[in-house]
Amino acid sequence: MATSEPEVEASGGAGNGGSDAVAPGGIGDPAAAPEMEAQEQKKKKKKAKKAKRKSYLPRFACMTGSEPDEDGGVDAEAEVPGDPPRSAHLVIMVNGLIGNDGDWRFAAKQFRKQYPGKVVVHCSKSNASRLTFHGVDVMGQRLAEEVKSVVKDNPTVQKISFIGHSLGGLVARYAVAKLYESGPASEPTKVNEECGSEGRGNHHREDKNTDKICGLEPVNFITSATPHLGSKGHKQVPIFCGFYSLENLAVHSSRLLGKTGRHLFLTDGDDGKPPLLLQMVEDSEDIKFISALKSFKRRVAYANAQFDHLVGWSTSSLRHQSNLPKREHLSTRDKRYPHIINVEPPKPNSFKQEDSSEYKIDWRNTADLEEIMLRRLTRLSWERVDVSFSGSKQRYFAHSTIQVKTQCLNSDGEDVIQHMIDNFSV
Repeated sequence: MATSEPEVEASGGAGNGGSDAVAPGGIGDPAAAPEMEAQEQKKKKKKAKKAKRKSYLPRFACMTGSEPDEDGGVDAEAEVPGDPPRSAHLVIMVNGLIGNDGDWRFAAKQFRKQYPGKVVVHCSKSNASRLTFHGVDVMGQRLAEEVKSVVKDNPTVQKISFIGHSLGGLVARYAVAKLYESGPASEPTKVNEECGSEGRGNHHREDKNTDKICGLEPVNFITSATPHLGSKGHKQVPIFCGFYSLENLAVHSSRLLGKTGRHLFLTDGDDGKPPLLLQMVEDSEDIKFISALKSFKRRVAYANAQFDHLVGWSTSSLRHQSNLPKREHLSTRDKRYPHIINVEPPKPNSFKQEDSSEYKIDWRNTADLEEIMLRRLTRLSWERVDVSFSGSKQRYFAHSTIQVKTQCLNSDGEDVIQHMIDNFSV
């Protein structure tokens, strides 16, 4: 014990006023303070310089907020802190070919800003990147399963809307048909219960049509630059400049896009069945495509009138080529939406289910296919919103700009998104 005391004093000499136990230039050395301060200042200057360089780099809206998931998508719901638990309206946003959930990030953020606590916005993740080659039916089924899961995780939602860009509009049409539930008026209805399940749910009696999409009230069905009539035929894909030789070459090359390419170019009439897009314009015993669309309060088609090289004005606005408005007669009507040149309100239609057996359809004749699809889809009333980015530096990216796919490259489409939001039925 006697020998341990000097050791304690030696090791703790600094605590007794002795500084010889501390190495020169150590933490306790007063002479080291200016040098350490200089190093800290140097680090701060380096960080400031790095931040300044970073500020000059373009920032992509779709790359802010959260990290990509395993499929390369981005969780768009991470852009804004979580919605209040009582949000009543579920909005499903669906990406197009070779896209992902980040494509709708800007629009999702704006929806939440405008309707805080009223909407739950979910950007679909089930059909990203190469998964978009698997076909409209496979993608539609995957989307339907994803919606079921989202509804289950949000037990307070009561309404549902869909917004699809390009191919995403067709996928959404297939998915809502898979999720469609019909019921007569004035009968007990299960509200917000997992689709197709027999478990417990909230029951109430309604005095109106009880058609539901996944147990929810369908409100808005919105498409943006969607090829409703497919991509086969004269000027349906503007990049081919109307040359039939290029269009025919595209048809033969459609297999490069997998099953999706065959669906878009109407070359999938296998086993005596009509092409899928033709099947999707009428109800069958197995799946009610038209009844599902009809159940929505609103159906809206946003379409690029020019500069969209991938989807033509006719197929995206559900009009005959001969019925398209003359562009020279169209101009901006509202300064708030400088790129919207025409808004056509829905026309009241007396819906009547047609008997498809009345028509003898030559599936090899594009004009016949287009006529039947157009006739049956427009038995429902549609709002049509025509968009033009003429004069914009981003006009050659119109197909992505109408969606604001990336904010730094497609920011001129922000007014189109705002128009969508301002006219949205909550």
